[in-house]
Amino acid sequence: MPRDRFDPALSGGTKRSRCPPPRPPSFMTTIDPTAFSTALLAWYDVHHRTLPWRVSPRERAAGLRADPYRVWLSEIMLQQTTVAAVKAYFEKFTLRWPRVEDLAAAPDTAVLAEWAGLGYYARARNLHACARMVAGEYSGRFPETAAALKALPGIGDYTSAAIAAIAFDEPAAVVDGNVERVTSRLEAIEAPLPGAKPLIRAVVEQLTPTERPGDFAQAMMDLGATICTPTKPACVLCPVRPFCTASRAGEAERYPVKQKKKAVPERRGAAFVAVRGDGAVFLRRRPGTGMLGGMSEPPTTSWSARSDGALGAAAAPFPAEWRRVGEIEHGFTHFRLVLEVWRADGEQRPGIEGWWSQPQEIAGEALPTVMRKVLKAAKIVAPAPRNSQSTETRKTAR
Repeated sequence: MPRDRFDPALSGGTKRSRCPPPRPPSFMTTIDPTAFSTALLAWYDVHHRTLPWRVSPRERAAGLRADPYRVWLSEIMLQQTTVAAVKAYFEKFTLRWPRVEDLAAAPDTAVLAEWAGLGYYARARNLHACARMVAGEYSGRFPETAAALKALPGIGDYTSAAIAAIAFDEPAAVVDGNVERVTSRLEAIEAPLPGAKPLIRAVVEQLTPTERPGDFAQAMMDLGATICTPTKPACVLCPVRPFCTASRAGEAERYPVKQKKKAVPERRGAAFVAVRGDGAVFLRRRPGTGMLGGMSEPPTTSWSARSDGALGAAAAPFPAEWRRVGEIEHGFTHFRLVLEVWRADGEQRPGIEGWWSQPQEIAGEALPTVMRKVLKAAKIVAPAPRNSQSTETRKTAR
C-alpha cells in the first residue's frame, strides 16, 4: 500500500514563512538494509556500467582505489548532464590536464573553451576555482569528508557525498535523480518532488552500508539508469524487486510523483555576426559573472521578456550593412530564448572590445551551444580546430 509519510502541503512547506521549513518526521524504513545492499551489490558486481572515471568492483577487490580528482571532475560534469554527453568531455579534460595541479595552472580561456557545449557554464568557472584551491590550499589533495568537501567552490550536498563515498569510503547518502526515482518506488512515496527530498534522503541514509558505500552509491545510480528507468522500468530484472512497494503493487511508473511544471517564459534578443573579407568572424567575451559568464559570442543585445525592446539593425553594436538571416531558439533551464540573427559582410571597424576569429579557429573558441546555433544560422561553417590552444593567446582587437 502506498505510504504518504511526508507531505509538504500538509506541513505548510508550500507557504512562505520567516521560520525555517519544518523537518520531516522521524522515519524508519521497513527494508532490511543488509539484505538490500547485499542483493544490490551482488547485481552491481556483474552488471555495473563501465565508465572512464570508475574503478570496477574487480579492480577494487585487487586493491585499486578511485582517483579523487577523476571522481570530482566527473561528478561536476554530470551535474544536469547525461553520462553519454560527459564521456567525451571527461576524456578531453583528463588527457589535457591529468592532475588537479595541471587544471589549476590552465588559463581560464582554455578551460572555458574545452567546456564549450557542455552547458551550465558556471560549473566550469567553479571547477577551475576549486582546482586552484585544492592545488594551492590543500597541496593537491582533496579533503576526505563530505563536510570538508562542501567548503570547496561548486560542491554541494550531492557532489560532496558522492566524492566522499566513492573516493574515500565515507558512508554518505548519495542522492541524484536516479536514486530519487529508485527510492520513491521502493517506498511508494506519495509526496511530490521536490518536497519529498528530505524523506528520500532519510531512506537512503538508512540503506547505505558502511562496507563499500561508494559501490553502493554507484549501484543505485546504475539501477536507476538501466533497470528502474523513468518509463517502462524492467521490474522483472530488478535485483531489489522483493523490497519494492511500487513494483509489488504494479505501479512503478506512478513514482516519483512530481509537481506540475509551470509554463516556460520566453525571452528575446538579437545576435550580430560580422564577417570580414578573409572569413574571420568578430567575437567578444561575455562578462565573467552571470549566465554564460566568460564565454565567447558574436555581439548580442540583452535578452528581454518584453516584446517592445530595440531589436533589428537599430540595436546593432556598430554600423554595418546588416541583413536579417534567420532566427534561432534555445532552451535554458528556466526560460526559452529566441534570437534574431543578423549578418554583415565587409571590412567593418567594430570599435568595441573583441577579436576577429579566423575560420580555422572558430571551432576552438569558447562558444556555448546557443552561440554555435547563431553562427550556423549565419552560414558560418567552422572546421575542426588545428589545435585546442587557439583561445589561450588571443589578442584584443578594436
